[in-house]
Amino acid sequence: MVKRTQTCVLRSKASSAGDVDNEEHLAAELVEVDLLTGDTRHLKVIDGSHVRDCTGSQHDGVVSSSRRIIGIIGCPGAGKSTLAARLVAEQPDRSVVVPMDGFHFAQKELVRLGRADRKGAPDTFDVGGYVALLQRLRDESEQTVYAPSFDRRLEEPIAGAIAVEPQHATVITEGNYLLLATGGWERVRPLLDEAWFVEEDDVVRRSRLVGRHIEHGRSPDEAEAWVESVDEPNAALIRATQHLATRAVRSVS
Repeated sequence: MVKRTQTCVLRSKASSAGDVDNEEHLAAELVEVDLLTGDTRHLKVIDGSHVRDCTGSQHDGVVSSSRRIIGIIGCPGAGKSTLAARLVAEQPDRSVVVPMDGFHFAQKELVRLGRADRKGAPDTFDVGGYVALLQRLRDESEQTVYAPSFDRRLEEPIAGAIAVEPQHATVITEGNYLLLATGGWERVRPLLDEAWFVEEDDVVRRSRLVGRHIEHGRSPDEAEAWVESVDEPNAALIRATQHLATRAVRSVS
């Protein structure tokens, strides 16, 4: 049986006075393409309608609760955080981002384990802690649950930095390995209502990564070497899981 995966093309555009509620602000539009039929439909992104419409009623066997958890997956530098922030900005009182990166091992622990030179690989995260948090977000929707964030300036996780409150009916969790089928990561996908894979041109993505590493203290040569030796092997692992996503999302300028 052929799995029906759909592609959502994300565009940015300024809404006009004739748009919903006559609001003038930067909106986004999702152009959804059914890969089996080629049919398209345009989904205006206003007041969080993209979350309700583009997630539809697909659950892939997941037992849903009063809270929906949408996973955003992609290779390093693909734009996962940007997409997650854009989705939540449409409905900030009812949605929140919980990043997988909050479960990075601390640098001290990576050094102890001998893994500091490949930080960002699947075994440099506390996958058990991440799975436990996702389960709590499903089971404890009537109380505040705290999640960690990741500070790129410090290159360290920050415990208890994100409050997921009862009014947050949608949780957007983004990260590299949400569809990985080994190393304990296979426990993540059953806890997601949707899994969106973010696609980006590899040249653009790699350039973005090099710039990010330079911004955080590496020399240009060091940044290029890190992308080649660490980020790209991770990207190959992640790209191999794309077929497991319920949707693919491409950024369009």
